[in-house]
Amino acid sequence: MSEKKKSSRSLAGIARIVAIATLISKIFGLVREQAIAWAFGVGAVVNAYAYAYVIPGFLLILLGGINGPFHSALVSVLAKRNKSEAAPIVETVTTLISIVLLLVTVVLVVFAGTFIDILAPGLDGIARASAILQLQIMAPLAVFAGLIGIGFGTLNASNQYWLPSISPLFSSLTVVIGVAVLAWLLGEQINDSRYLQLGGVVLAGGTLAGGLLQWVAQLNAQIQSGMGKLRLRFDWRIPGVGDVMRVMIPASLSSGMLHINVYTDLFFASYIEGAAAAMRYANFIVLTPLGIISNMILVPFMPVFSQLAAPENWQELKFRIRQGLLLTALTMLPLTAIFIASATPIIRIIYERGSFNLKASQMVIPVLMAYGFGMFFYLGRDVLVRVFYALGDGETPFCVSIFNIFLNAGLDYLLIQSFQTPGLVLATVGVNITSMGAFLWILNRRLNGLPLGEWGLILLQLTAITIASTIASWGVNWGWEKLLDSNNLLLLLLQFCLSASVALGVFVLLAMQLKLQEVDIIVSRIQQKLSK
Repeated sequence: MSEKKKSSRSLAGIARIVAIATLISKIFGLVREQAIAWAFGVGAVVNAYAYAYVIPGFLLILLGGINGPFHSALVSVLAKRNKSEAAPIVETVTTLISIVLLLVTVVLVVFAGTFIDILAPGLDGIARASAILQLQIMAPLAVFAGLIGIGFGTLNASNQYWLPSISPLFSSLTVVIGVAVLAWLLGEQINDSRYLQLGGVVLAGGTLAGGLLQWVAQLNAQIQSGMGKLRLRFDWRIPGVGDVMRVMIPASLSSGMLHINVYTDLFFASYIEGAAAAMRYANFIVLTPLGIISNMILVPFMPVFSQLAAPENWQELKFRIRQGLLLTALTMLPLTAIFIASATPIIRIIYERGSFNLKASQMVIPVLMAYGFGMFFYLGRDVLVRVFYALGDGETPFCVSIFNIFLNAGLDYLLIQSFQTPGLVLATVGVNITSMGAFLWILNRRLNGLPLGEWGLILLQLTAITIASTIASWGVNWGWEKLLDSNNLLLLLLQFCLSASVALGVFVLLAMQLKLQEVDIIVSRIQQKLSK
């Protein structure tokens, strides 16, 4: 891309576009999860869907996700090249990836039963049959995932951020329509065990249709921007293709190793009734703000990291790493306080209706608290991984991820015995903490030293502030439940708003005392928005 194109939008401007678009997409995703919870609760339909979606969902996140390896590889390479070079590179990469993923699709269809048995040996016969059928229906998502990921990277490299960030809403929309039609046809019998297969087909079919629509929308924008068409191209020796593959292949393997941890968690979860569904519902709530904020941080920072990869720019790169980590802490840690202290009203407000009853809420609440605890470590690890990608190094994250597979399995085995389902989430948190430590240690050596002591002290202070915010918010929730009825939706909303405001207020007031420039950046932007 030309220098003029690169600088045409500020980091703040890009982050604002991504945040708004991602927020809209996440709202549709929340409606989708509410529709599924209302229709099926934590029963067999959602449990089977959770396992059937593991591999297609893994591929969508791994290959098709914004900030995924396909996206990161294309941005890191195309951001350094003129726009005229982009189309042949994109078309060649698309051809190669599509051929590989078509083979993956065939394997998923043929061996669906084997994959389900490996993932969920604890499923009973009916749920197992439903999960196998759903996996076969969603198998083509393997191809769409790759194409979507290429579209994300290509459009971002051409300075387009709105469509890639908003396009995931298509998947949510098609699932909601499918559930609504099924409810209209079956009425109150929608959660009847006799319709387990039909419910699964609707969820799987809606998910597949959404992936197709997402890709088609991106393809049109890609063609219009001159960044490549849907054509077969086998020019493997084009300059740039090798650069993309050198980042994409190890980055995909690295992210793939990371997602094997998800498989490990679900393997253990298959022996706990409703565990997979509980993890799905809680994870989505956390991923809603996490997805918005991660896109705001990672999307604009990725090309910046790439442009600072040369040794003469390392001082500026270190500053940007600090900025990425502290912005992560300042946005994730107050959410940690809110999710830990207010997990009960959050779950009850979002899900508790229809087939999702109080018992289901009690299953999901501690899982949400565990996910909330790990938010900073999840995003902080992602920030550091993007630094390695920008340096043209996908091998280091891959090696760390291999070690993490064994670490996660060991932690799963140990923690599930004491904490049941939340223990599986805490195991993943432990893996992310270990990854962050390893990445910082390696970058410290590679970049000729990082101010780790200074950064560590700041993060320790922010951790203490988070604990204070959590205690204050928990006190509000405890007092409210003692004085008022907790079964009224309006009162639950007021309870959450008050407790969340206390957590956020305490965090902001105390964080401002640290005099961090990152705090000033966030506060000034909020003030600018409020003054408009």
